[in-house]
Amino acid sequence: MARKPRSKPAENGNNGATVGYEAHLWQMADALRGSMDAAEYKHVVLGLIFLKYISDAFEEQHARLETERALGADPEDPDEYRAQNIFWVPSEARWALLKAEAKQPTIGKTVDDAMTAIERDNPALKGVLDKDYARPALDKVRLGQTIDLVSNIRVGDEASRAKDALGRVYEYFLSEFASAEGKKGGEFYTPRCVVKLLVEMLEPYRGRVYDPCCGSSGMFVQSVEFIQAHAKGNGNGGKAKADISIYGQESNYTTWRLARMNLAIRGIEGQIAHGDTFHNDRHPDLRADFVLANPPFNVSDWRGDLLRGDKRWAYGVPPTGNANFAWVQHIIHHLAPTGVAGFVLANGSMSSGQSGEGEIRKSMVEADLVDCMVALPGQLFYSTQIPACLWFLARDRKNGKFRDRRGHVLFIDARKMGRMTDRTHRELTDADIARVARTYHAWRGEKDTGEYEDIAGFCKSATFEEIRQHGHVLTPGRYVGAEAQEDDGEPFGEKMKRLAATLREQQAEAAKLDAAIEANLKELGHGE
Repeated sequence: MARKPRSKPAENGNNGATVGYEAHLWQMADALRGSMDAAEYKHVVLGLIFLKYISDAFEEQHARLETERALGADPEDPDEYRAQNIFWVPSEARWALLKAEAKQPTIGKTVDDAMTAIERDNPALKGVLDKDYARPALDKVRLGQTIDLVSNIRVGDEASRAKDALGRVYEYFLSEFASAEGKKGGEFYTPRCVVKLLVEMLEPYRGRVYDPCCGSSGMFVQSVEFIQAHAKGNGNGGKAKADISIYGQESNYTTWRLARMNLAIRGIEGQIAHGDTFHNDRHPDLRADFVLANPPFNVSDWRGDLLRGDKRWAYGVPPTGNANFAWVQHIIHHLAPTGVAGFVLANGSMSSGQSGEGEIRKSMVEADLVDCMVALPGQLFYSTQIPACLWFLARDRKNGKFRDRRGHVLFIDARKMGRMTDRTHRELTDADIARVARTYHAWRGEKDTGEYEDIAGFCKSATFEEIRQHGHVLTPGRYVGAEAQEDDGEPFGEKMKRLAATLREQQAEAAKLDAAIEANLKELGHGE
C-alpha cells in the first residue's frame, strides 16, 4: 500500500483517491518511531494529528477575527468559534505552546494538559482524546520530534477540511500501523468519490441514516455538501436541525474514537456505538430510512458459527468463512418498511455460489429487495486491489415515492469510468457520478430526471426472468451487453481486405525476424 512520496499533492478536486502527502508523512513519522511499539506509537501520533486539526481550524478563525476587531469581533470569545462549528482552544492548549515546548522534558505533561483543557471546554469531545503522553515509558525526545513533524502540516484549515485531510491521513496511518502490527485486516479508506456516488444515488437528506461498520464516519463526513446541509450543532450550543439522525457502530476502539472526533468537529450529532456489530448489535431496534456502508471485504473470522440461528438471516444462513452476506442481511434487518440501502461489497458477492451464497442472493432477488447493481472501475480503493461493486436495496419497490419497480433490477456497468490520479489510483469524476446517479434516478421515476432508456454497454433494466436465466448472478456486464461501436463508414468487404493484407504483412515481417534470430543462434553454436 505504501507509495513513493511525491513532491506536490495531486490536484484531484474533492473526489481524489489521494491527498499527496500521507505517504511522505507516514515515512517521516515511522522513522521517528524507532523501537517504540507500533500499537503504542499509533495513539501518540494520531492524537497529535487530531490536536493539530483542531488547532488549524481555531487559528484560521482567530486570524480572521483579528482582522475584524474594528467591527466588534473578539478573537478570545469562545462563542465566536462555536457559532462556526469550530472548537474553542484555550490558551494552555494552543499549538504554538506545544511547539515552543517540544524540546522540554515536560512536553508529555504539556500535551496531556492541552488535551484535558480541550475536553473541559468542549463537551462534545469528552472521553475522546488520549491523555497519557506523560507516561514514563513514552520517549519524550521522540514525542517532541513528532510534534515538530506535525507542526509542518495543515489538516484543519478550511481547504484541508474540504478534502477531509484528517480522515485521509488517519485512515492511511491506521492501515500502515495495522501492517506494522502484523494484522492488516479490512480497515481501508473509502474513496471520497465512492461515498459521494452512494450519497448522490440514495439522497439521504431526511430521516435515520445508519452505517453498521462506520469506520471513521466517512459515510457521514466525506461529502462537504452533505455535512453543510445537515449540521446539527457541535454540542457547544450550536443550533440543531431535526431532519436527520445518525447511527453508527464500529468495533475497533481507536477507529471508534476517530469516528466521534470526525462527527464532533463537523458539528454533527450522532449515536456512534463501540462494539462488534454481529455479536453485540448496539442499535437492535433501529429501523433506518437509509443505510450507507462499506463493510470489510470477505472477512473469514467473524465467528459466524456462534450465530447460526440468528433472526437476521431471513434469506439464508451466511457461510462461516465469509461475512459478506451476513453484512447484507444485517443491513436488510435494519431497514425501515420504506428504507433504502447502498453499500460497497467485493465483486464476488454478485456471482459467488459457494456455501449457500448463491441461494441467499436468489432469495433476495425473488423477495424484490435488489434495486440496482453498479460495477465499479478498478484501482479506486486506497489499500486493496479487490474489485468492488455497489449494491442498492429497497424494502418497498411498489409505486409510492417512486414508480413501481417490482420485477426489475437496474444494472449499471461503470468499469470504464474514472480517471487515473497517479500510477496506481483512479477516481470517479463529478461528471461520472452525475451520470450514474441520474441514470438511477430516471429509472426509478424521479421528477425532472428525464426518460430512462437502456444504453448498450452501460445500463440495462432487466426482468426477473432474465436474471433467472443467468442463475441469479448479478454482474452488470452480463446484462448491459457490449457498447455500441461507431460506424467508421468503411464498407465491410473493403475493411476485411485491408485487415487481411495488414495481417499478411505482419506475418511476413515475423518470418524475417524468426530467420534472423535463427541465424544468430547458429553463429553462436546453438542452431538446430
